[in-house]
Amino acid sequence: MSVAAAAASVAPAVRAFRKPPRIRKSLKYDQHGLPIPHVDIAIRDIAPCRLREHYYTTLQDDLMYMTYVHESGHRPPPRQIRLRFDPNDPYSKNRRNSPVGGDQLGRKPAPVSTPQTVVQLDGIVLHTMQKDAINNRSSLVGAIAAFRALSGETENGGGRSSRGGVEIVKGKKAVSGWVRPGLPLGCKVTLKGPKMYDFITTLTEFVFPRMREFNGIVLPPASSTMRTPSGVAGVVSFGLPPEAMGLFPQIEVNLDAYPKPIGFHVHFITNAEGAGAQNRARALLSGFQIPFARK
Repeated sequence: MSVAAAAASVAPAVRAFRKPPRIRKSLKYDQHGLPIPHVDIAIRDIAPCRLREHYYTTLQDDLMYMTYVHESGHRPPPRQIRLRFDPNDPYSKNRRNSPVGGDQLGRKPAPVSTPQTVVQLDGIVLHTMQKDAINNRSSLVGAIAAFRALSGETENGGGRSSRGGVEIVKGKKAVSGWVRPGLPLGCKVTLKGPKMYDFITTLTEFVFPRMREFNGIVLPPASSTMRTPSGVAGVVSFGLPPEAMGLFPQIEVNLDAYPKPIGFHVHFITNAEGAGAQNRARALLSGFQIPFARK
């Protein structure tokens, strides 16, 4: 008997080849002709955020100690202010019914001091207005490209539908004949998560130290009242001049791509509210090494 016949008699019978099941679904394509994955893809953090860890390990406890207000007993109920019109009157039912004594927004008390109400950063908004865009919409291209480089945000970036990317700000009403509703005037971008901490790091380590004649963000006079809508909002805002745009590493690496530097406003949005919210928000930013100065 030959060797091949002997091997065939010893070896077990080989099963017929079966084609493996097809597990990849047919992909759909968007309006640009790009394939849409059949699963939700989200880009996660690949490394711990240094400033975020600093907040939860050190800064949060310090802010709790600095801003704690002890209250014994329960708070009295808010004062009831009568309305301007009778809400049951059919002639004034759909009319704007503001209180007689005002909305008392500046006197709104701060929430009770608890570990859950410690001031924290919710987001950063970068905003700019380009007057040249009124006559030429292409003037916004440089501002949009600069904000994309600074923030790294794109629309639905990382598979997250909440990412709006760089948004174009349009006029809402006519102003003096040169602003019309729907006319592009500027752009803005919202930073959340680790990207807002990366922006703070770039701002404090690269931009502020290289700005000439910069002593810090100017505070209002000590005699100014904090019982204003901005004083109880917990939002800290300041502006950066056009020459500060070229100090960001994302812009400086390819400065020729942005022929016209632009100035923009930075809004730090916190969860602070009530009386003294502005001071608590400034204390939070001071812990992130953002300087303040009073003239």
